[in-house]
Amino acid sequence: MLMDGNERFASGNATHPHQSEERMSELLSGQHPFAIVVGCSDSRIPPEVIFDQGMGDIFVIRTAGQVMDNVTLASIEYAAEHLNVPLVVVLGHDSCGAVTAVVKGGEVPGHLNSLVDYIQPAVDEAKAAGNEDQLLNNSIDYNVKNIVEQLSTSEPILSEAVEKGKLTIVGARYHLDSGEVEILE
Repeated sequence: MLMDGNERFASGNATHPHQSEERMSELLSGQHPFAIVVGCSDSRIPPEVIFDQGMGDIFVIRTAGQVMDNVTLASIEYAAEHLNVPLVVVLGHDSCGAVTAVVKGGEVPGHLNSLVDYIQPAVDEAKAAGNEDQLLNNSIDYNVKNIVEQLSTSEPILSEAVEKGKLTIVGARYHLDSGEVEILE
């Protein structure tokens, strides 16, 4: 459903589902999202828009660079455990500012250093893999891959749900130029 929605969005044929007063009334009794989208806070990447979904369809968690802290993990656990959401999509994107800042290096002010701590391993992996021309793009993909791995092994809730086949966690990348989402292998 997410990829069908993205296809509608990218082709200019978004239907904007589940945005009516009737839908609002349906949601008074509770929510039943079919996917959790862990995305970047970047204002160019609103998951409900790029996946052409509406109210109550997806449980969205956004932080700069999709950084995972305990509060973010708890939010994902809540949706997986209490709402029985069967899918997590970790959504990276082209030109991610948080990853770009880590690739560039140097001092960062305030609490921004906490982003660096989470993203640096992905940049280190991309540097070790070579291809300096693609360092930013590879760092973005490694960051998504690392988050997928972190979520898949997060004990006890997420790892058990994955092990029991109740939860699937995948990585994806949004392309700013086309509006298309690509599932990463």
